[in-house]
Amino acid sequence: MKILYKPFGLIAGIIGARLARKAFNVVWGTIDRQAPPRAGTEHTTLPKVVSAAVIEAATTAATRATVDRASLKWFHFVTGIWAGEKEPSSAATEK
Repeated sequence: MKILYKPFGLIAGIIGARLARKAFNVVWGTIDRQAPPRAGTEHTTLPKVVSAAVIEAATTAATRATVDRASLKWFHFVTGIWAGEKEPSSAATEK
């Protein structure tokens, strides 16, 4: 049944990527008015490049997890099928 979730997951991934980029731009905008530096930017400092990368990774991971969870819960609500990972049963963990 997870195959039914694949199209929803792909759409959620695209939406999540766009939301993550916007979230990073908002967060970086509160820190610095200039565009976030990349590793190849000539006139910037290493701490600024690293902090931009760390903030981008954190906002991307948090946004992706939020969107993935919300799409799984929505799919479960609509279809009654949980397309994510199941918790291991207590009998399997006791062995």
